[in-house]
Amino acid sequence: MIDTHQRNTALLVAGCFFMENLDGTIVATAAPRMAASLHIEPTAVGLVITAYLLTLAVLIPLSGWLAARYGVRRIFLTAISLFTLASLACALSTNLWQLVAMRVLQGIGGAMMVPVGRLTVMARTAKPDIPKTMAYIVWPGLVAPVIAPLLGGFITTYADWRWMFLVNLPLGLVALLVARRLLDSTSTTGTIPTTNTTPATNTIDTTNTKSTTPSLDRIGVLLTATGLGAFTWAAHLLSEPAEPWAPVLLALGLSAVLLTAAVRHLLRTEHPLISLRTLKVPTFRASVTGGTAFWIAVGAVPFLLPLLFQEVFGWSAIKSGTVVLFVFVGNIGIKPATTYLLNRFGFRRLLLGATLGVTATLVASAFLTSATPLALVVVLTVISGAARSVGLTGYMTIAFSEVTPEQLRHANTLSATAQQLAAGLGVAAATVALRAGGAIGELLPGTPTAGTAYAVAFGLLALVTLTAVVGAYRLHPGAGDAVRRSPVTAGKRPVAQS
Repeated sequence: MIDTHQRNTALLVAGCFFMENLDGTIVATAAPRMAASLHIEPTAVGLVITAYLLTLAVLIPLSGWLAARYGVRRIFLTAISLFTLASLACALSTNLWQLVAMRVLQGIGGAMMVPVGRLTVMARTAKPDIPKTMAYIVWPGLVAPVIAPLLGGFITTYADWRWMFLVNLPLGLVALLVARRLLDSTSTTGTIPTTNTTPATNTIDTTNTKSTTPSLDRIGVLLTATGLGAFTWAAHLLSEPAEPWAPVLLALGLSAVLLTAAVRHLLRTEHPLISLRTLKVPTFRASVTGGTAFWIAVGAVPFLLPLLFQEVFGWSAIKSGTVVLFVFVGNIGIKPATTYLLNRFGFRRLLLGATLGVTATLVASAFLTSATPLALVVVLTVISGAARSVGLTGYMTIAFSEVTPEQLRHANTLSATAQQLAAGLGVAAATVALRAGGAIGELLPGTPTAGTAYAVAFGLLALVTLTAVVGAYRLHPGAGDAVRRSPVTAGKRPVAQS
């Protein structure tokens, strides 16, 4: 069983994860009010969102090296401080470019905050304790995109949009004080312990110093940063309602060239920014590939459902936001049972059930109409929330089930990068699916209705989750067993596995 210190550290990282994800999604709700206050067009507010997501995508790969070079405690505390102060600066901004610049600073803090915090937790967690630890960390990432529309709508209706950033001040201050208390000062130079066991003290190994950390892979930084930046910019362009295809194709082409060059470099250099050889571990590779497809699909749902409810069903923003909150009810409702289910059924069956569950709810959403009983819509959203909670917890847990301590830093960084890209692609995937739904709807038999495009969009997203279903099916039945406990001994402390 994980001790109190370990649980509290995991909850601290969970809180940081919540702040980071909330700030990535809540701004969209306040676009009209922000535009009026800053005397700009509402469409220009999209740059505020993109600047934040772009910075996260570009700098997350650098977080692992910074932790190795300067120590997880120092980087983690710096990241929380920077994120909190940047939030205050965002609230005090008086024009668009000030706000965009402060969002970049916020993104810099976020890019270091969660990956380094998660590294701190995982480095001290015995393998059989990983499922429960991940259960603590994952749920805020599921909650933030769901409550963001309702919370953003409430703030902009009854208060000033600046409060969307000011709410981070007490959260960040508490996180900073708790982090200073939980992370021992001896962890200022170290990264990860030499074995994946639970030591007698709750500190990070300090044997690694600046002198033993390889120099920064500058070429790797340049290629990955520009490649991921171009890819994120393409996703932003795709999420715009009427963006011409030429800039999108140009950004995607540039991204493909740069990322291909980055992969070749990272595989050949002696000390790469991120070691892609961690993808040789089958369970980690399954987490990155299947988990990415899964993240994209579930990230699109909180965007599509409110649009369907408001534009097709004619519901108010409050009613649609409240119904979408039942996704959160499913997330939280299943959470206490997630670890037991994993121990009882194993990763392969658990991920198969979760991916099939999300696929089924997406297909069912395609048949929703304004005449569908509200109770049935609520049940569907609860099931969807439960399936996504189980799936994302499973993917994030299996990622580290067979990774060695020496591979942990690179695996954590690569996993965080893939997760951030997938989460950012959710809205873009929903927008593209909706556009395609309108075009495909014209080709279907009968007269298209207002809901036809949405029905096709949900069907297309279901096809995305089918790729995750196939990946889960191909897993070995014993995949990830190193982090499982048998249900009979789940309450007993096993010998840590390396």
